[in-house]
This record gives sequence, structure tokens and C-alpha cells, in this order.
Amino acid sequence: MKNQNVSLKQLSSCKRRTLSFVSIGFLVANAASFPAAASAFVHPIATSSKASAMQQQRFIINTFPLKKEPTKHLLQTKLMSSTNGSDESNNNYPLEPKTYSQRWVQLAYLSILALLSDWICFSVAASPDSFEHAYPGASAANLIDIFLFTNVASCFFVTDVVTKFGLGKSIKGAAALMSLGCLMRSGIPDLSWLGGSEIVHAADIVQSVSQEVIEVLPDGISDLVDTSTLTEASRVAGLEPYGLLVLGTIFVGFAQPYFQCTPPMLSATWFASNERATATATALNFNQIGIAVAFLVGGSMANNEVGIHSYFGLITLLCAVTTIGTVLQFQEKPPSPPSKSEIEKLVRGEKEPPFLESVKKLFSTKGFSIPLAAFICSISITNIVGTFIDEVMERGGVTDQLGIDLAGAGFELAILVGGIVIGGYVDKTKQYKPVTLACLLATMFFVIPLGLTDHMIGNEPVLLVAALLGLGLACGPIQPINAELAVDVTYPSDETAVESVQQVGGNLVSALMVPVAEWALNQDYEFFKQIRPLDSDIRGDVLLLFTIAAVTLVYFTTFDAPLMRTEADDEEGDDDSVVVDVAAAAS
Repeated sequence: MKNQNVSLKQLSSCKRRTLSFVSIGFLVANAASFPAAASAFVHPIATSSKASAMQQQRFIINTFPLKKEPTKHLLQTKLMSSTNGSDESNNNYPLEPKTYSQRWVQLAYLSILALLSDWICFSVAASPDSFEHAYPGASAANLIDIFLFTNVASCFFVTDVVTKFGLGKSIKGAAALMSLGCLMRSGIPDLSWLGGSEIVHAADIVQSVSQEVIEVLPDGISDLVDTSTLTEASRVAGLEPYGLLVLGTIFVGFAQPYFQCTPPMLSATWFASNERATATATALNFNQIGIAVAFLVGGSMANNEVGIHSYFGLITLLCAVTTIGTVLQFQEKPPSPPSKSEIEKLVRGEKEPPFLESVKKLFSTKGFSIPLAAFICSISITNIVGTFIDEVMERGGVTDQLGIDLAGAGFELAILVGGIVIGGYVDKTKQYKPVTLACLLATMFFVIPLGLTDHMIGNEPVLLVAALLGLGLACGPIQPINAELAVDVTYPSDETAVESVQQVGGNLVSALMVPVAEWALNQDYEFFKQIRPLDSDIRGDVLLLFTIAAVTLVYFTTFDAPLMRTEADDEEGDDDSVVVDVAAAAS
């Protein structure tokens, strides 16, 4: 819904027509040429032969009021033919909120794309030594930093791009850009394992063509693909030069915000009011599964140069398959809105302003900064814990790499499960504030065991893992719940702009907090020295996380903004009418 005021989309026998609300006069005037499209929202009627259709017709939309009085009536459309101002017919066609099964296909593709993007970001995080051996002088951490900074920069463009080109084209373009970036990182994947001489021969042709293209590239570009910068082992394994690896990473980093900033928009466009928080939680938190996959698959595959090449090739193939599916199956929007609030936006004919203008409007809206703070708190805590998962586990007695990888994967999975379960409850109850407060309180409780050592008891790995999983279940859902809350209080704002602001804030604060947490994890504070059973010490990074959650909890108690979108969904009362002059709209 970003790229147009309102779209009425219907599939004709030869092509898809996407029509905006401000262009409804065009639809009415040409209804005879595409009755299937016109019948979705309006019904063509006979007109007087003494005057043209454009002179005779008015388009009237009857709907629940745009004010806050309740109404029981649903959106209705009437196309009225009149001569000299008199109406000759009056037909009502109710438009009820309706959901379509395609919404699950939309959610699946957006979630998988988010998973793949974070998998790529953290692809070598589980095997940094192997990566640095393959690329001497390079760092896995630096590659991740490049990705994240590109991500933040891209967030400033997402809203305007989606507004101009629409959600469908934007997601498809970002998926293609991510696949291109993967191809730069891996080179042409080895397809010999698929079998068949035709496939192998095709891969050889592509490889030879690529070499010919490289030979005619300008020097500045050819340096990026100069294999002389590689070690002998890396060159034999088929790894791409580091410059090309960085460029591919930048491409993927630029594409990722289109998967991270659009879940609230997808939820609003496709899902019913009692499904939105769950859908947003699924899409937003599926990137956590990508991090888990990076640790599990990357840890087992990327052990040497040959393994890294095969690993990157696997990611490229998966991205290519997902991109093809996205291009073929991902749609712009449903034929009709899924909720009353979306119908009201249709009636209002809302136009999305440029991103910077949206940001000013958001921060001037009562209640927006509070869910923003909760979102930043959640993403900061989960990012810091994920970054230093090795230190957290080793201090608690989990020292083998497989155990650490499994614990980290469990933490990321808990974030997803918590978001879906708790988000489902919020969908039904709209209890954003009490649920968020409970999650923040539980976060404070579960974060303590991650850095607490009782000198009398010693390490307790079981308690540590249980606390880690509890933290994921409690802290993870805060992000999607408060993404939906921010959209709710700023309705009818641009959902993508809301999430872009939250992602920029969360990622920037996380980037600033990571070095602080790295310093704090080496600081120990001992308590109850004189009481032997209670004598214990706690690590500084855990105190930092506890303080972040506590301050956010106190701040969140001040939230009292009205839920504008929820009110729009619940409105009942008398009809109001919005009249659009067909001739004027078409002129």
C-alpha cells in the first residue's frame, strides 16, 4: 500500500491491473472494457445517451465514519448515474474485511529472505579462524561490521523505494540484489553434485564467459576480481578475491532492510487485525534463525578453504531458488483489504510522505518514542548476548564448541517461538503495555544467571542454558510487539517508515553498546563477601544488560497513548459518505 494511496487489484485474462483510489474515475469510465476489474469494488450501470459518462457519473463511498464515533456498517460503494444532478440508480455493494490464503505465501517468502540475509551476515562468525586463514589480514568481525553499516544506510531509502515501486517489486528487487551479492561472494557454484553432463557443461561455459568478461573490465573493477591477492590454498579451492567478497557483502547488506523493515506493512496489508502481531513476529524474528543456521552449518562446513567455498556456494544456490520463487509468487497486495483500519486508509486516500518527513511526524506523535525505546532495548540485549555467546557459555561451564553452537541456536529459536506465542496472545487481547512490562521484568530476571557465579555452588551449566532460553522467550517478543504498537499509535502512518526508524535506532545503539559490553565483560563485582552461602560475583556486561532492561521498564510504565489503529478496527456506528466526482478525478 506504500506506492499508491489505495490499490484495487484484479487479474484479467491477459495481465494484472493495479489501480489507485485517486484513479478510480479511470476505472469507472473504462469499466466496460474490463468488467472483472471494475466489479471488485464498483458496478457499471447504464448512463443517459444525452451526456457523456464522465459528465453524468459520481462515485460515492459509504463507510464507517472517519471520526471516532462507532459504526456497524461496512464499506459500501455506489456508482450513481445522474443527469442535471439527479440520480437515476442506486446500487450498494458491501466490502467486508477479508483475508486470503496467499498471505501465508507472502509471509513465508519474507521470512525466508530475512533468514537468508542474516545467515549471510553471520556466515563466517562460527569459524573466524578458518576465514582469516583463507583471507590473511581480513577479519570475520570486520566483514560483519561492513554488512551492518550498509544495512543502517539502506534503512534510510527503504520507505521511499517501497512507496514509489510498491512492496512486491521492492521485495523482488531486493531478493535479486541479495542473490547477486551471494554470487559475487561464492563465484559460480559447483553444480557437479546435481549430476548430468549438461549441467556441468553449462557451468563450464558460464565460467569461461566470466573469465572473458573479466579480461575486458576497467582496471579499477578488475582489481576486485584479481585472484593474485589470494593465497595458493584459497586460489586452488576456488575462493573469490576479498574485494569481490566485500562488494557482495555490501549488496546483501543493502538488500536486507527490505526484509526487516517491511513486516509491519505486510501484516497490515495482508493479515486480519487479530493476526498482525503474530505475522510481524514471525517475519521479524526469522532472521534469528538465520544466525542459528550460520553457527550450525557454518561451524561444520567452513573449516578450511575448500569448505568455505562449498559453504558459500550452498548459500548462493538457496538464495537463487528463493529469489526465483519470490519473483513468481510474491504479490503486491490482496484484492481487498483484510481489516477495517485498512479499509479506512483506503477511504482516506492516505499518501505516504518522504521518509524524513515521516520521521518528523512520527517523533511528534504521542507514544511513539516509548515502543521505540522498548524495541531498541530488546534488539540491543539479544545482539550483545549473541555476540558474546562463547564467553557467556564458557564462563558457565559449557566449553565444547558443539555445545556452544547448540546453546546459541537454542537462544535464537527461543526468540522466534516467544515472538509467535506471545505475539499471538497480543493479537487477541491488544494488551501491548502489560505484556511488554511482563517481558521486560522477565528479561531482568533471566539475564542475571548469565553472569552470576555463586562461589559455594560453582558453575551450573543447566541453569545457564535454562536462563539463556528463558531470556530468548522473554526478550525476543518485545521487538515485534512494539513494532506493532508503534504502528498502532501512529496510525495511519507509513508502517515501513516506523520499522525503518526502529531498525536504525536498534542497530546504531547495538553498535555503540557492543564495545561497552566487551569492556564490561572483563569486570567482576563481588557481593556478600562476609556471608559464605551468598558470596558471589557478577560480570559487568550482565549488570549493563540488567540496567538497560530496568531503565526501559520504568520508562515504559509512562505509556498512555491511544491505540488509533485498534480503534479504527473496532469502530461501529452510522454511515458517512465520501464523494468523489468522477470527471474531476479523471481530469
